[in-house]
Amino acid sequence: MKTLIQILLASAILSCLSYAQTNVEQIEPTPATQTREGHNWVEQTLKGLSLEEKVGQMLQIRCYADYVGFEEPAYKHLREELEKYHIGSVIFGMHFNKSGAVRSSPLNSAKVANQLQSDSKLPLLLAADVERGVASHLKDVPSFPWAMAWGAVGDPSTVERFGAITAREARATGIHWALAPVADVNSNPSNPAINDRSFGEDPEEVGTLVAAYIHGAHENGLLVTAKHFPGHGDSSIDSHRGIPSIDGDPAHLDKFEFPPFKKAIEAGVDSIMLAHARVPAIDPDRNKVATTSVKVVTNVLQKQLGFKGIVVTDALEMKGITTLYDPKKGSPTALAAVDAVKAGCDVIMIPTDLDGAFHAIVDAVRSGEIAESRIDDSVRKILGMKTRVGLDKNRFVNFDHVTELASKPEDMTFAQHIADEAITLVRENGRLLPLQRSEAHGSRPGTPNGDESQGHPLTVVLLAEILEATNGYNFEREIMSRYPEARVFYVDTRTANAGGVQVLAAVKQADEIVVAAYVAHGGIHQVVVDGKTLTSYGLRGPSGALLQKILAVAPEKTAVIALGSPYLIASFPQIQNYLCAYSMTTTSEISAVKALFGEIQNHAKLPVTLPGVATRGFSIPWPTTAHPTQQVKATSK
Repeated sequence: MKTLIQILLASAILSCLSYAQTNVEQIEPTPATQTREGHNWVEQTLKGLSLEEKVGQMLQIRCYADYVGFEEPAYKHLREELEKYHIGSVIFGMHFNKSGAVRSSPLNSAKVANQLQSDSKLPLLLAADVERGVASHLKDVPSFPWAMAWGAVGDPSTVERFGAITAREARATGIHWALAPVADVNSNPSNPAINDRSFGEDPEEVGTLVAAYIHGAHENGLLVTAKHFPGHGDSSIDSHRGIPSIDGDPAHLDKFEFPPFKKAIEAGVDSIMLAHARVPAIDPDRNKVATTSVKVVTNVLQKQLGFKGIVVTDALEMKGITTLYDPKKGSPTALAAVDAVKAGCDVIMIPTDLDGAFHAIVDAVRSGEIAESRIDDSVRKILGMKTRVGLDKNRFVNFDHVTELASKPEDMTFAQHIADEAITLVRENGRLLPLQRSEAHGSRPGTPNGDESQGHPLTVVLLAEILEATNGYNFEREIMSRYPEARVFYVDTRTANAGGVQVLAAVKQADEIVVAAYVAHGGIHQVVVDGKTLTSYGLRGPSGALLQKILAVAPEKTAVIALGSPYLIASFPQIQNYLCAYSMTTTSEISAVKALFGEIQNHAKLPVTLPGVATRGFSIPWPTTAHPTQQVKATSK
């Protein structure tokens, strides 16, 4: 039983932690650097850790920012894992429901961050996948587009500013470690895993933008990860679902895959995430992926490229690594964790079998399979990361300014500016764009209150394989503010068959058709057409069939906007008017409508090649005035 002194002491500690959660002074993030004082803290802390505590520092588990209370079962389970396995870092994830991703508020994120710190013996590194800023997992924050939009803009100074904004917002909400940016060169249009998450297909350009992001983030106190080494852009398999292979020879790897990582290392990147992918040119062993290969991690990344920072695995829950192991021989996660440590990895991300991974690494050290000095090397680097963001001095954030710092109006404006600047015109037939604003704001023939037989001036189809709850509403609002008579249809695979007849009837009656295609970066599939296997670049099944029918009925009066992957047109080469937004964010929706109505005259260029359509760097001038037939039609309304 606890003594009275122990009880009082525990009560005092909890009281101090509670005070720290709500009353700490808000400290402006400083550049991520380690001081001599921080170095001393690392060495002193390391000396005081048991083997189990050291191994725990190498493990990273998932948490969420939407707990309804800290005594609910889900959080209590997380708290138990933090304590039992001495966890060193946590990654924020998201829940999903029928409407899509569930994003929490910045304030909730900060509260969860502080509670996690309260429940951990050592300060935790809190990580998040912030590829498009904290909007990747939070709401009510600047909605930046995916990386390929920045590639289309092609301005390193804007990416540096993006890194700085992401850093300030992340630190305000309790995040220290960005699992971004993507340094992969998306040279394979069939890539289902990277796609618009990449800055583009030119290695030097990608590297320049990666380095710019690192500089901006570091100056504002955020740790940065370049991923997925040695390069996931030339693969055609998603490592979440299978084992991709990066098949270039050494010369190809050095010319196309390595340059962004070399620039990231030169820029002082803190960590590099590995790809769960085979790399035959480096390690021909088919039982090894980069994550578990000494030749990839130790020989190439650390020795050849000179990287001295944290090497982090991708999630060990992914099939790109778990399928390598026979479950009859033991826990696949545990076996993979040991192999990853032996290969040179420092942080083991989201092991499905946490207990198995923890004990497997501990047992491997005790048996002599892994030297404890190898564990010490990793833990020393992990503790060093913590000092570079000041966790040895203060692990809490102040709630008072979270919303203000995460939702600055000027940052919201900048996010919209980038989305505007990224829109790229790839095809234009001279007959449709720009659309003209409606001069009538009341009922007219063809509207629900009018005569349906008279036709409709504008029909808009919001089309996807799966439309999430947030998809389309901003697009529709912007359309209706310019053209109140427009008819708008929401269609995805679940409704395409039932709604297709109504959509096609409206298309046949319309003077102008807009298809906003929401193409997720995982939307590339192999399909069989007339006995031949073809690549479908997004929108397959009923949704893709409906787009084919729309284009068959009215190709010359249809504009297609790719909200997401720009490669869509490769599956629909009959498209005559094509715009790329590279993202399905709310800002990109707004930008797409601006472009349709001629309100954008930017200079963005394709950062990738669209097979059979256009090469990297291509764009066409924006039409500045309506086609003569449009002008006649507009004045006759």
